[in-house]
Amino acid sequence: MTHVALLDTTLRDGQQSLWGMRMQAGMALPVAHLLDRTGFRTIDYAGSSMFEVLVKYCREDPWAGLDLLRAAIQRTPMRGGMRANAAVSFGVTPDALMDTWMRRLNEHGVRSFWIYDCAFGWQNMARLARVAKEYGSEVAGTVFFSLSPVHTDEYFAARTAEMAGVAEIDTILFYDTAGVLDVERMRTLVPTLQAAALGKPLEFHSNNLMGTSGLAYAEAVELGITILHTASRPMANGPSVPSTESVLRNLELRGHTHGLDTSLLAPVADHFRAVGRAAGYPVDQVSEYDLFSATHQIPGGMTGTLRNQLAQHSMADRLDDVLAETAAVRRELGYPIMATPFSQLVGTQAVLNVVSGRRWSVVPDEVVAYAAGHYGAPPAPIDPDVLDRIMSSSRATLVAATPPEQPSLEELRARHGTGTDDDELILRALIPGPAVDAMRAAGPVRRDYPLSSPEVRQVQELLGLTRTPYVRVASEVMDVELRKN
Repeated sequence: MTHVALLDTTLRDGQQSLWGMRMQAGMALPVAHLLDRTGFRTIDYAGSSMFEVLVKYCREDPWAGLDLLRAAIQRTPMRGGMRANAAVSFGVTPDALMDTWMRRLNEHGVRSFWIYDCAFGWQNMARLARVAKEYGSEVAGTVFFSLSPVHTDEYFAARTAEMAGVAEIDTILFYDTAGVLDVERMRTLVPTLQAAALGKPLEFHSNNLMGTSGLAYAEAVELGITILHTASRPMANGPSVPSTESVLRNLELRGHTHGLDTSLLAPVADHFRAVGRAAGYPVDQVSEYDLFSATHQIPGGMTGTLRNQLAQHSMADRLDDVLAETAAVRRELGYPIMATPFSQLVGTQAVLNVVSGRRWSVVPDEVVAYAAGHYGAPPAPIDPDVLDRIMSSSRATLVAATPPEQPSLEELRARHGTGTDDDELILRALIPGPAVDAMRAAGPVRRDYPLSSPEVRQVQELLGLTRTPYVRVASEVMDVELRKN
């Protein structure tokens, strides 16, 4: 019998995978206190891409939203996610800005962090972990799982040992973005990771794209993993993680224990289900077993992005072609881990190859930077013919000869005119100025989210007043005809 701790990722990976990171603070605030009282080990929330989406598309101040939620969540540590060498951009962010981003999140009350680098640049992760420890925060070092000839048990054990060797890293987060880790592989891999972790606890996160992550969670506990990442049922499954409700049931059936107050799960789920439906976002997803996911290993949240890119070229019917091309591009680029930014680089290159009709005829600057080693070394050598094509592109010489700049914090403050307001610096340095201006003009953060429009409420009120089986409501903005069954 094992006691299992659960990390709630409803407000981060759940809404990232299903709602494209468009969960505004007012959508979560009414039940934040319930999440806080449920007994989760940690509540995952903040990330730089989420900040970008809130500013650009929701016109909401992410710092103010974080403060509102932090005020409502006082018992449970809140977690932030950080790519070790970048925020928002698919490029590389200056170290000074990354260190400031870590400090500002801590100043706003975030006390747990998962830090990752798809090229496993543990030195950058260690530097950020040291900054987090200035505030006594917990740090999880991330090891991404991937299927390829080079991603052996020994490869992952070596990466885990590097993470565990950093004194400031407290736990090892084993992260399966595509949900492709099967039980048979787990039985050799997980003991190998535990041996390399030097006694540090393992966390497990698996996006349920293949419909098998619930089984993987059950097996993970049998193999000694004691921290699982779940989400409230409306925000779970599909490209998200397994639901808290199903994972708890499976744990209990196998005789394991947990510390959650299960009476609080239903009201939280009811709330997010209502919000999602009102906003037109997907909820209560079903995961079907799909072997094609193991071929391309695209993270769930990226499928919609690829579909939109194809739609812009009137080629929405070519999605399967792009996914197949993604597998080929990934192989040619040396099997990079399919997580930000590499999943986007591989996916975008696949779209360009399909849309142009000539593979590698158009190469983005970011792919050139990858080939030039600006992100670190790929897991395997890049295909020599493909490398020649990349480096013969029109901008390759300039991009390869221009490594990421490393301005100081003072230089960044002067460049963006933010003085000592480093919250504003983070926004101005990472997000286009007009988007930040529009967000500021939109006013304060809303503390709730309307579950229906005024027009719908008007119809509901009229239906409550009438006794007839037929009602028609006509106005300047609508013409609704309803019949009672």
